[in-house]
Amino acid sequence: MSNSMVTTLGELRQAVERGDVPHRSVHEEVRQNLIAKLRANEPLFPGIVGYDDTVVPQLVNALLSRHNFILLGLRGQAKTRLLRALVTLLDDSIPVMPGCEINDDPLAPICGPCRARVAEEGDQTSIGWLPRDARYVEKLATPDVTIADMVGDIDPIKAAKAGLQLSSELTMHYGLLPRANRCIFAVNELPDLAGKIQVGLFNILQEGDVQIKGYPIRLPLDVLMAFTANPEDYTARGKIITPLKDRIGSEIRTHYPAGRAEGMTITAQEAWLNRQPSAISADIPSFVAEIVEEVAFQARQDRRIDKRSGVSQRLPISALENVVSNAERRALAAGEPVAIPRVTDVYAALPSITGKFEMEYEGEMKGAEAIARDLIRAAVANVADGYLGHLDTRQVIDWFDLGGSLSLADSTSAADLIESTRQVQGLTELARAAGIPQDASIPLLASGIDFVLEGLCAMKKIGRNDEGGYRANETPGRRPAREAAFADDMMTPSGGAKKKYYN
Repeated sequence: MSNSMVTTLGELRQAVERGDVPHRSVHEEVRQNLIAKLRANEPLFPGIVGYDDTVVPQLVNALLSRHNFILLGLRGQAKTRLLRALVTLLDDSIPVMPGCEINDDPLAPICGPCRARVAEEGDQTSIGWLPRDARYVEKLATPDVTIADMVGDIDPIKAAKAGLQLSSELTMHYGLLPRANRCIFAVNELPDLAGKIQVGLFNILQEGDVQIKGYPIRLPLDVLMAFTANPEDYTARGKIITPLKDRIGSEIRTHYPAGRAEGMTITAQEAWLNRQPSAISADIPSFVAEIVEEVAFQARQDRRIDKRSGVSQRLPISALENVVSNAERRALAAGEPVAIPRVTDVYAALPSITGKFEMEYEGEMKGAEAIARDLIRAAVANVADGYLGHLDTRQVIDWFDLGGSLSLADSTSAADLIESTRQVQGLTELARAAGIPQDASIPLLASGIDFVLEGLCAMKKIGRNDEGGYRANETPGRRPAREAAFADDMMTPSGGAKKKYYN
């Protein structure tokens, strides 16, 4: 018999006795469904990347232990996403009393009206079914949250309309916690809750019940409690009071992606890159995606950026979306059929980067945009070294050292860029050696050439002029190729000076 066919309390009792409908607590329900997934070797939390060997095993242990838990981590570490994924461990639906504000269990009702209804109607009491998606309740903790919001309060209007005394149980207004009965209840940014509100959570975590105002009754709620917090917020904006921390079963630390590949997987998963329906399509070269991801890694280790605040994974996600948009804008203006991002488009994405990190005093003095440009240059140098470090770049560098210069912009069309750089001996060949295929489209080849130029510039092998064009690198102590060539002409093969320059 399917759940939809069970419509009365009597039918529900028979279904439970036959084993067709399980009757268990939320903690046990999650535990049993988790065990079934583990036995079937099914993915536990689809879309969560990089936690398979760290966070997920700890979370599984907490759920198998039937613990309430807290996820501690800096911003942008998928804490909320992980909590919302817990819904997949719930049953498809559970039986409830229709119209009950606290999802009362028809087999063991806890609120007065439901108990009275079951006593009056018996096995003919009608029941409803609550789907799993409706069994996740989330609250963002803010300092203005009251105990009435979380637990409940007296409702004098309800008492007046029904002609009841304020002492009656029927005058209660239920807060979020009672309404999350038989559900998963998540509190984001727990330290932002006022201390007295945190005290109100003591009973639900330890004894499993809540007390509303001064009523001489207790509601034995069935709730799986989960929290998130930024560990630095303990002292920055508030703190988790010690007795509450003591009642939370497991404390699980989250983290940023361990490597660039993990970060790129997350960014590709979360960023809006498929612009269909659109006039043109977008194709992102691997080196551009790597540079965008590397910007976040550079920011997380930069001493001018506040590590206590963290650098969210939303930085590369937003930046890559802006990079694609700038390429899209250029392609539309040039009439190109496909938008291929370039490294110069990363600089156009500065507005999506500067607001994603908090700076230390040194960074404040330099400014967010200057810091962001430094991060991009460092990211380009790091990635370019992997692509170009093993290649012979002397021919291109010598062209600039001998007086050559280029003036290009992020709005330059692919065809114009290739035509402008045709004079640089060895540049196109170097781009192909770095991974651009022989049959590459014009926009892709232009992106590869741009990558080589930006990479050499970031590695300080060529420089920029005041207008943003490329020129020879005039680093102190470095002898340009034209001076070296002149000096070589002045010397004989044996090392002596050539007489024709002294006659």
